[in-house]
Amino acid sequence: MASSWTGHRVRLRAVEPDDWTAFRRFAEDDGWPGSGLDLPRSAESHRVGAREQAVAECDDDRFLLVVEATATGESVGTVGSHRTGRRSGWFECDVRIGAEHRRRGYATEAVELLLRYMFGERRYHKCLAAVLAHNEASLALFRRLGFTEEGRLRKHVFFAGRHHDLVLMGMLAEEFHGRHTVSAP
Repeated sequence: MASSWTGHRVRLRAVEPDDWTAFRRFAEDDGWPGSGLDLPRSAESHRVGAREQAVAECDDDRFLLVVEATATGESVGTVGSHRTGRRSGWFECDVRIGAEHRRRGYATEAVELLLRYMFGERRYHKCLAAVLAHNEASLALFRRLGFTEEGRLRKHVFFAGRHHDLVLMGMLAEEFHGRHTVSAP
C-alpha cells in the first residue's frame, strides 16, 4: 500500500470540481440511491455541487471522498462519513459505487480504508451503516466486512410509492482491528 488512502484496487481522494461529470453519471445509474425518484438535475447543478464539495471544510469529521480505481484512474464512486457522534465515539458511513463498476471489490476496499482512518487516526470506536432491507448486495458487503445487524427500523423510508425497512449495521473498532490487519509500509 503506497499511502493510507490507497489500496490495491482503489485510491480515496478529495472531490475536485471536474468530478461533476462522474457524479452526474452516478445519479443517472439505475439503482443509485435517489435515481429516478428525484427531479432531474441540470448539468449546472452537478457542477455547482462538485465545486462546493471540493472546497467544503471537513465539518466534525463529516466528509465525502471520491473512490478512484487505481488501475485506470477513473472515478468509480464515493465513500464518506456523513453523521458523527464525537462525544459518544460513533460515526455513520456510506459507500456508493457506479453501476458499471460494482462487484469488483471497490466498495469493500474503500470502506476498509475509511474504517482504518476513522478507527485508527480519529479514534472513533463504532461505525454504523444504514442499509435498505431489500438491498441484499449492500447488506452482504457490510456482513463480509464484519458488521453486525443491530436493528431494523420498520417501514422507515418512503420512496417508489411505499415504505421500506432500514437495517442498522454496526462494527466496533476492536472488531475491525481483529479482522483487518494493517500491513507494514
